[in-house]
Amino acid sequence: MNEFLTEQLVKRTNTIATTLKKAGLISATVVSVFLGFVHPMLVWVTAIMVIVDIFLFKRMNVEFEYVYFNGDLDIDKIMDMQSRKRVFSTNIKEMEVIAPTGSVELHPYQRTKTLDYSTQNPEDKTYEMVTLFKGETVKVIFNPNEKILNGMKNMAPRKVFI
Repeated sequence: MNEFLTEQLVKRTNTIATTLKKAGLISATVVSVFLGFVHPMLVWVTAIMVIVDIFLFKRMNVEFEYVYFNGDLDIDKIMDMQSRKRVFSTNIKEMEVIAPTGSVELHPYQRTKTLDYSTQNPEDKTYEMVTLFKGETVKVIFNPNEKILNGMKNMAPRKVFI
C-alpha cells in the first residue's frame, strides 16, 4: 500500500492584541508590587499576579502541528513547547472544499463557524478548509505547506484548489 505522511510545525505570531495583553499583565504586576510596599498585607496580591503572569504567558506561546496521513488531517496545539492537545481532526472524505483565503470557492461558506489554527501573520498564505467537525460544518483556517496540499490534492482533486 502506498502511504503518505507529512508533518508541519507553525508558530503563531504575536498579534497586537497579544502584546497588549502581555503589557497589561506586566503593568498589573508592577502595580501590585507598589501596593505591597504601601500596605504589607497586599503582598499576596503580588504573588498571585506573578503566578497568573507565568500561567498566561505560557498559554500565549502557541504552535500548531499539522499531521497529514493518508487522508487524515490532525491539528495539535502546542503551548509553550510543553503541553500538546489535539484540537482538530478530520478525514478528506468529510471535507467539502479547501482553497486559499478569499477564493471564490469559499463564498458560499462565509457565515460558517470559523476555527483559526494559523500563524496569524498577514505575510503567510492561509488556506481555508470547510469540513464536518463534531457534527457541524466549520471553516478551518491554517497554513499548510505544499506537501500537505499536494497530498490532499492527490486524494481529492475536485475539492482542493491550490
